[in-house]
Amino acid sequence: MSGHSKWSSIKHKKGATDAKRGKIFTKLIKEITVAARTGGWDPSGNPRLRTAILAAKSENMPKDNIERAIKKGTGELEGVNYEESNYEGYGPGGAAVLIESLTDNKNRAVADIRHIFNKCGGNLGENGCVSWMFKSKGYIDVEKNAVDEDLLMETAIEAGAEDVRDDNNIFEIITQPNDFEAVKTAIDNASIPYIEAEITMLPQTTLELKGKEAEQMIKLMERLEDCDDVQRVYTNADIPDELVG
Repeated sequence: MSGHSKWSSIKHKKGATDAKRGKIFTKLIKEITVAARTGGWDPSGNPRLRTAILAAKSENMPKDNIERAIKKGTGELEGVNYEESNYEGYGPGGAAVLIESLTDNKNRAVADIRHIFNKCGGNLGENGCVSWMFKSKGYIDVEKNAVDEDLLMETAIEAGAEDVRDDNNIFEIITQPNDFEAVKTAIDNASIPYIEAEITMLPQTTLELKGKEAEQMIKLMERLEDCDDVQRVYTNADIPDELVG
């Protein structure tokens, strides 16, 4: 597996998505609530909220749920006060792991995250130990057999994409975070279907894992994502295709 966010691709191949676990709505509601609290209720002036609403709509979240989450963020409705934290560490084989958390109890969150690392052959590190390996980027991936390459290249580049990469069976569209919405809109308007579209943290280099270390890494990532206080998990681990299925 070469390319961007290895874990994201693994999840799609394994079918181990948050939606399958019934947690995606909870995480999206948290993100919408915090985005509205920090940047205001109006999506037109709040890029983070705009992105969160787009993600919610892509998962077919009802409009009422989105509106309630916004009102909880602005204080119109009573809601939980979530705090944002980032955690960093190393997985099996020394793979970098970056975690974004939204929690109402930081002590519980860090204890749970540390426990998961310890149980899965990794260790929680200090702030800054691996974050320098990642950069925030917009990311859209498209199956090769679903699109004409020339159309995709033209549409993406003209809309402001930074790069379009050929990665085995998919095309990866990379953007600066500020250009993500414009590129995604152009892709939508061209009726080009995509597997996923998100602003993510892309590793600048990857670390190949094999055998037991690769299996442990998959277990670590799955358990971290299953943690209620964890929003997103990123890694630079490169997992062999034969372990994904």
